[in-house]
Amino acid sequence: MNIPDYDIRYTYVTDTSYLRQWLLDPAIAPWFPITTEKELEDSIQCWIGFSRWCASLTATVKHVPVAMGTLFLMPYKKVAHHCLFKVVVDPKWQRKGIGSSLVKNLKHLAKNYFHLEQMNIEVFEGNPLTKILESQGFNFFAKQDDYVKVGDSYKARLLFEAPL
Repeated sequence: MNIPDYDIRYTYVTDTSYLRQWLLDPAIAPWFPITTEKELEDSIQCWIGFSRWCASLTATVKHVPVAMGTLFLMPYKKVAHHCLFKVVVDPKWQRKGIGSSLVKNLKHLAKNYFHLEQMNIEVFEGNPLTKILESQGFNFFAKQDDYVKVGDSYKARLLFEAPL
């Protein structure tokens, strides 16, 4: 990847407006099961909330956010060895290596800072992130057909995991 002034930093609360804009974008909205304003605000608060523990990363170009990835840490000791995570990339910056870079950095953060043993993610079938997951060592392990309704059709939920 050769993008001048590209950087990855911890997420700031002020990144909220970018996350909202991306989740509302018609190119991204089908990949997230958000339908109401309340669901949107709850999702944003959850994503941004993990920035308090430095568990969220924001990719920037010239100091402007272009992508975000968050580790959803588990609150109980019995399950604190793994986490779920989510990634979103501004449609204008997709297919430039930013998603791959962000996933790689999230894996590093999870293993070396939080000492996690495994990362998990759920995506809907057809999501272009699946190619990145496979290239980064994630294994597909489950499919749940007709999981989410998008318009008049249903999409399956695909579950991936990666040992750290």
